[in-house]
Amino acid sequence: MLVTAENDYGFDTLKIRGGYNPAENNLSVAVPIYQTAAFDLGDTARADRLFSKTEVGYIYSRVANPTVAALEKRIAVISGAAGVVAVSSGMAALAYAMLNVAGGGGRILTTPLLYGGTIDSFKKVYPEFGIEVDVVDDPHNPQAFEKFIKPQTKAIFVETISNPNAVVADLIPLSEIAHKHGLPLIVDNTIATPYLQNPFEFGADIVVYSGTKGLNGHGNAIAGLILEKGGFDWQNGNFPNLTKPYYTLRDAAGRERSYAETFPDAPFTARVRSVYLNYLGALLAPFDAYLILLGIETLSERLKKQVESTEKVVKYLEKSKHVLWVNHPSAEGSSQKALAAKYLPHGAGAVFSFGFKGSNGEMRKFIESLKIFSYHTNIGDARSLIVNVADTTHVELSAEEKKRSELAPETIRLSIGLEDAQDLIGDLDQAFQRVF
Repeated sequence: MLVTAENDYGFDTLKIRGGYNPAENNLSVAVPIYQTAAFDLGDTARADRLFSKTEVGYIYSRVANPTVAALEKRIAVISGAAGVVAVSSGMAALAYAMLNVAGGGGRILTTPLLYGGTIDSFKKVYPEFGIEVDVVDDPHNPQAFEKFIKPQTKAIFVETISNPNAVVADLIPLSEIAHKHGLPLIVDNTIATPYLQNPFEFGADIVVYSGTKGLNGHGNAIAGLILEKGGFDWQNGNFPNLTKPYYTLRDAAGRERSYAETFPDAPFTARVRSVYLNYLGALLAPFDAYLILLGIETLSERLKKQVESTEKVVKYLEKSKHVLWVNHPSAEGSSQKALAAKYLPHGAGAVFSFGFKGSNGEMRKFIESLKIFSYHTNIGDARSLIVNVADTTHVELSAEEKKRSELAPETIRLSIGLEDAQDLIGDLDQAFQRVF
């Protein structure tokens, strides 16, 4: 049990013990799995307090569950977040964040350097909810974002390390531009994880994760998280959904209150929970939350080895005559080196891309010749993974969209796992030999 303030402890202590008190859970050392749909209200007076939100407690597992709450608290502690909501997937986390900030008539300003599913959802899904998306023409220049800000713009959104080309976002100037216009900076920190980067330290206001990836690290659970830093001025006039009174937030005297008034420290995530999680229902199951908690316990150990192995694989690929280019900040001559040193002192992640020098048929034969690398679309796994992104994870993009996203047809994405680095290099080498 932690016996002093949790913020006195380092990352590795908090990822194992943070946000959990065994004394509140029958002295269970491990976080228990509360496999229950609902919780007893106690008495009618307590029910009144729970439903008026004058008392915090558990009512129904769709909205809150102790196992899921333990995950939320742990992420909050290691990230310095004022509020966290765990949901059933990374895409659900993204959707709830976008709906909460811009639903009903707002605009999101973003970059083309995103996961293909994110790009396609911006095109197909969000306009149905009144959300339009603007894409900058020069994603590598933070100053280019400002000229795309419109009166209806509600947020700037980027990936801290882009999928698949490992482009590092320059968060400090992006946050300064966003805050200058009264907007939050929302970032997807999935590839970096809180170990490699805490975006809150560089001005981000909202962070989303696919917990499926590096946080879990074992490819056995789907999860998403929304984190709120706290301190952003949601009452600046741009976000009426957080400042208008709601009947469901009335106090004991029956006075209607806003989310900003009722939850002053974390109104954004409070509204996500009580509106989108409650009514759209993308809940995270307790057992999946338990698996993510287990993954977080070894997060820094896993990422440290994966980053080290990634840098060895990058060096091998750079010397291969069958490789056109390598996109990773550790690559020789990479334009991302300075940003990686600034924002990612523990390394620039274990997901990157390279250009295959050969035909599409030869690329397919290369992938099918691998013996250790697994061919599937996840990332951040303990297993090393490979995929031809133009035909899989980014297949939804048109030729023009792929060009704008800097996604060449020869692109192969690698996610380096925990195997021996020399074995991975040997696997790539024998696959090249089988093709050429």
